[in-house]
Amino acid sequence: MRDDTQHALCHVKPLPDYLVKRYHGWRATTYTENRSWYRRLADGGQHPRAMVISCCDSRVHVTSIFGADQGEFFIHRNIAALVPPFAADGKQHGTSATVEYAVTALKVAHVVVLGHSSCGGVQGCLSMCDGHAPELEEETSFVGRWMDILRPGYARLPAGSDAERLRALEKEAVIVSLQNLMTFPFIASAVEDGALTLHGLWHDIGEGALEAYVPEQGRFSLI
Repeated sequence: MRDDTQHALCHVKPLPDYLVKRYHGWRATTYTENRSWYRRLADGGQHPRAMVISCCDSRVHVTSIFGADQGEFFIHRNIAALVPPFAADGKQHGTSATVEYAVTALKVAHVVVLGHSSCGGVQGCLSMCDGHAPELEEETSFVGRWMDILRPGYARLPAGSDAERLRALEKEAVIVSLQNLMTFPFIASAVEDGALTLHGLWHDIGEGALEAYVPEQGRFSLI
């Protein structure tokens, strides 16, 4: 192994004890009680019916919200659950690659964009676009450049209090991602053929509420 690679890897440390204990607890209970199910998942491959694009926020637990088991959802998480517009520029695109794999290889029937309340990424975008976060304007800010995706949503914000504008922008993030999904040729084709449906959701963490975007009404409505 090259010296520079070895130097970088020397910073890797053992897993914290509390995580090791939790793993062994899971292995001794949940896994042991469902061993055949896990082996079937391993041997049969994955066949999820839906892809969920969710925020990285630790408070948003997709499988818990929908009571899902392993193998049901193909999940991609990033800051603010954003999807960039299609770009065939030869660069590395993590979210776009995940969407492509879900739709073209796994043939999922649904793609769900799940936004949420108190989103730090959306708050960062709001502060940046309001001129209150110059550090996010720097070209070296990965978060700032990622949140540039949401600028079209910011431009559509109505007047209101800071809290009202934040909540509106959280929902605009879902709408922007839905719009950008349709710029991918393979998604547009699958939607037009009836093989794929897109869904936009916003989750209120504190209230446990879930709202769905209704395009005919141009707004979100409680489920």
